[in-house]
Amino acid sequence: MTTKNSRLLDEIRETTQGLYESGIISARRMGEYDQLRNLEVHEIPPQQIKELRLREHLSQAVMAAVLNVSTSALQKWESGDNKPNGASLRLLNVIEKKGVEAIL
Repeated sequence: MTTKNSRLLDEIRETTQGLYESGIISARRMGEYDQLRNLEVHEIPPQQIKELRLREHLSQAVMAAVLNVSTSALQKWESGDNKPNGASLRLLNVIEKKGVEAIL
């Protein structure tokens, strides 16, 4: 399913590609845009947050410290009582893709 944000990003990508092909922007700028596009984040369900923490061999307290949130907040995410958002969600996406070492 395509989200509103990804459709917008697809349209921006198409426009950027046209500017590149016309010689208006450089290959470097095109690469920078592509890197920014890779920053998209997706929601992570409660069970997956817990599995991610266990995969990284972290306690709730340590994972919470890594994400700069309270242990209580992490517990609520893992139980489904709350959802991570903002910087915390982005960090969880990075950990999911590259491991906790990527942010330490």
